[in-house]
Amino acid sequence: MILVLWDIDRTLLYVGDTDRTVYREAFREVVGRDAERLPQRGTGVTMPLAVRELLAANGVPDGQIDRLASQIVACLPSRLERHREELHASGRLMPGALEALAAVHGAKDLVPTVVTGNLRASAEIKLDSFSMLNYVDISVGGFASDDSHRPALVAIAQRRSEAAYGSVFGHQNTVIIGDSLQDVRTGREGGAKVIGVASGTTSATQLHEAGADEVLSDLTDVARLLRAIRELGQSGLQ
Repeated sequence: MILVLWDIDRTLLYVGDTDRTVYREAFREVVGRDAERLPQRGTGVTMPLAVRELLAANGVPDGQIDRLASQIVACLPSRLERHREELHASGRLMPGALEALAAVHGAKDLVPTVVTGNLRASAEIKLDSFSMLNYVDISVGGFASDDSHRPALVAIAQRRSEAAYGSVFGHQNTVIIGDSLQDVRTGREGGAKVIGVASGTTSATQLHEAGADEVLSDLTDVARLLRAIRELGQSGLQ
């Protein structure tokens, strides 16, 4: 079997300015003033690290960052839940994403889940809002709520999948699909092959240069995607 680890933001869906609205609201709630600077878009950095960057960029003293970051992270999912309607109004599915998800989900030799910089609760809200949740086994994924160091999430997903499916998953039969340099780094350092998708802010050339094993312009060519997954994870087929 091959473990398929989907990234979410800008790979499967785009939520527009909703995440940035949530960061603004959470910062105001916890810190008591408005944030003048927000995290950079489309980097793939995990939410806990993005929150720390948010605090530092807005002049919060180093000695307060740990405490305030924990408070902000804790309230992010509930804030996002309040903006479900906005997710649809300002967001969209990425080209071919739903068809690609369905195809991977329907393949008996593939185990689809997610490895994402989102907290698990936030990931579920986003996927559910776009009718994608049933196409992945969310219970075996890796999330920023597990570890803020994104490459560590690969091993977490592999262990959970091994326990759930009775197969051993390692570098030879694990494939990440994502749009950012962080996704490439996550695979190379965490122990997975990488299919880069140039649907976000990172170009195909940048994904190639960073070490992606395969690069697609988008997810519309489902046959090519499935072929790439199987070629990269071929040594792990049982």
